[in-house]
Amino acid sequence: MKMRNHTSVTVFLLMGISHTKELDTVLFFLFLTCYLLTLLGNLLILLTILSSSNLHIPMYFFLGNLSVFDIFFPSVNSPKMMLSLMGQSRTISYQGCASQVFFYHFLGCTECFLYTVMAYDRFAAICHPLRYTVIMNHRVCTIMTLGTWMGSCLHASVLTFLVFKLPYCGPNQVNNFFCDIPMVLPLACADTSLAQTVSFTNVGVVALMCFLLILTSYIRIVISILKISSSEGRSRAFSTCSAHLTSILLFYGPVFLTYLRPVSSSWLDSAVSVLNNIVTPFLNPLIYTLRNKDVKLALRKALIQGVHTCGA
Repeated sequence: MKMRNHTSVTVFLLMGISHTKELDTVLFFLFLTCYLLTLLGNLLILLTILSSSNLHIPMYFFLGNLSVFDIFFPSVNSPKMMLSLMGQSRTISYQGCASQVFFYHFLGCTECFLYTVMAYDRFAAICHPLRYTVIMNHRVCTIMTLGTWMGSCLHASVLTFLVFKLPYCGPNQVNNFFCDIPMVLPLACADTSLAQTVSFTNVGVVALMCFLLILTSYIRIVISILKISSSEGRSRAFSTCSAHLTSILLFYGPVFLTYLRPVSSSWLDSAVSVLNNIVTPFLNPLIYTLRNKDVKLALRKALIQGVHTCGA
């Protein structure tokens, strides 16, 4: 790997979550429980969508993609964090640190794009219901999904290259439980202005553009919903969007706090990282099942069929 030839640092030391030394055991069991429930919940949603023919529509196709994301995203950093909470080695190799940065931004950008696509899907369904199946046909959904993952890969590749082409001579202490650009860049022993500018611009522009597109979609959605004459129709339309809006707020809150605030705080960085890496993927299955009757019904049927199959 060429990047490593430019540096004398071969490992980084992950300092963990700030001000929690006495709570390591409690946090380990808490995060392990959340992580396992996250994997189970998202796997159940994914299998339910795949096995239920009435859920084979664009809305649930994108929800299935979100479940795949919520399986992989916490798996990038959580296992290493839990090992350090158990008292295992806090070191991570140079390549491992670069991998964390790449997959963190690859999956994070994927989520950003995916929420934007899901907002457009809701816009098409509510604002153009008669043309919905034409607008969101199978080919369009496939292109959107491939574009989401490929665009995210390009985004993460650029950021990772810019950060790890810099020389790292020491110190090697990362003030968090995983490697990310705001924590790694200050450790470089060279001018980081280009990497800082590009990473801030890249992350900021992508997040802001997606947020504005989502906002535009929901402004149009709200206008269309208010034109619905019956209160029951308005309530049904709002309910189809509420879960998506809740997930968007949980996603964009940590993004803005991490990358768009002027002053860094190690405690706040750790709290925001836990929210982004552990809490949000854990809550997403609950949000989408508790607020969605179709998913709840299909999940109940799938579980009943699974029990009958096991008992047969």
